[in-house]
Amino acid sequence: MATDLTALAPARPDVAAIQRRTLRLLFVTQIIGGIGVAIVFAVGTLLAARIAGTAVAGLAQSAAVVGGALLAVPVTRIMTGHGRRPGLVMAYLVGAAGGVLVVLAAVTRQVPLLFLGMLLFGGGTAANLQARYTAVDLAEPARRGRQLSVIVWATTIGAVAAPNFAALADHTTSGWGLPPLAGPFAFSAAAFVVAAVVLLILLRPDPLLTARRLAAADVPVAEVVAAPPPDGSGSQRGARRAEPELSPARRAEGMRAAWRVVRERPAARLGIAAVAMGHLVMVAVMSMTPVRLGEFHDDADVLRVVGIVLSLHIAGMYALSPVVGWLTDRLGRRAVILGGIGVLLAACAVAGTAGHHTPELSLGLALLGLGWSGTMVAGSTLLSESVPTDVRPSVQGLSDLTMGLAGAGAAALSGFVVRVAGYPTLTLLAAIAVVPLVALALRPVPAGAPDKEE
Repeated sequence: MATDLTALAPARPDVAAIQRRTLRLLFVTQIIGGIGVAIVFAVGTLLAARIAGTAVAGLAQSAAVVGGALLAVPVTRIMTGHGRRPGLVMAYLVGAAGGVLVVLAAVTRQVPLLFLGMLLFGGGTAANLQARYTAVDLAEPARRGRQLSVIVWATTIGAVAAPNFAALADHTTSGWGLPPLAGPFAFSAAAFVVAAVVLLILLRPDPLLTARRLAAADVPVAEVVAAPPPDGSGSQRGARRAEPELSPARRAEGMRAAWRVVRERPAARLGIAAVAMGHLVMVAVMSMTPVRLGEFHDDADVLRVVGIVLSLHIAGMYALSPVVGWLTDRLGRRAVILGGIGVLLAACAVAGTAGHHTPELSLGLALLGLGWSGTMVAGSTLLSESVPTDVRPSVQGLSDLTMGLAGAGAAALSGFVVRVAGYPTLTLLAAIAVVPLVALALRPVPAGAPDKEE
């Protein structure tokens, strides 16, 4: 997968055509990958509870989140050196390997194997998350929020229906001799392999490498999109050599360089914080909702009810993301972040007071997903446009690492909180955790702060 970055770049690459092709391809693979990730949301905690016990059920979800976070480091390092394509392919294949290990853990009832499998399964989540950044590498500044949100929304098609297929997958694979709740993981592993193969074959040219070539030639993306390629031999600017491959020292610097850039830029700090805190609240409440539903639904109905409730939650996460993206471009990144925070607080209030009333709990989970969408879309857009192109993958990887660790901590503690103090207390603590983000979003930006892309 080595990439030659020293070849002459095209005089005036048709960036609009490359971007349209990239968006279509990402749209398809997000559907496939979304099926793989979301079908397990409905059963991951339940499987862990049956193998390892309720008290540590949240740790299984935490392991998947930690895996996605930790994999962001090697994935973004690969992207920094070789482009988006090999990084996305590797993440999906690691996720597929994790799904296979979880199936083996269900067969052998080995708890360490279960957690190792869930850790690697996070590769599917890492790939899905990195795809949103791939969508904005060549996007016009005025359309970044919308184009990022379209890729987030693409997950809806597979993710909303996926939890309801959990029972079908479980029933289908039971004929193969697999134990209950193992089938969805086998389904997910197959979906990740398909997504990896599609990207490996079709994601050409690489959008990140194309953006770097334009940056090396001092050609703004908006200018190339607006102006058609000239006839003839091309301009002198277009004949310049593309950006050389980053040195091993620059690659090794990785997260350290990303952290230095983020520290200097208030907008980048807000973008990372919005993504991380929104994810923390969402994971904390969502991961224990299947266990909460299991308290007042029997085994015959729990998978069906969990599927419906999580479908509504996932619909809240993704279905309205194009609207969220449009509002992000129209109203501004900070305004949408603040709106997302408000919806998250409302979600915690509704879910925490629902008791055993399933429709009210479903409403709370739908609002939880919508609040997450606001902080994720607006925060990711703000982060991407606030840092230079050469360190953008590393900064985006730092964001996913921070987000994953925040969510992992929430998932790890959520099982203990529910066992000791109950589900309503969990929602209260989640609401309290997001309040400091309001102060950060309302903090005035210092004059002359380097918050714009260089």
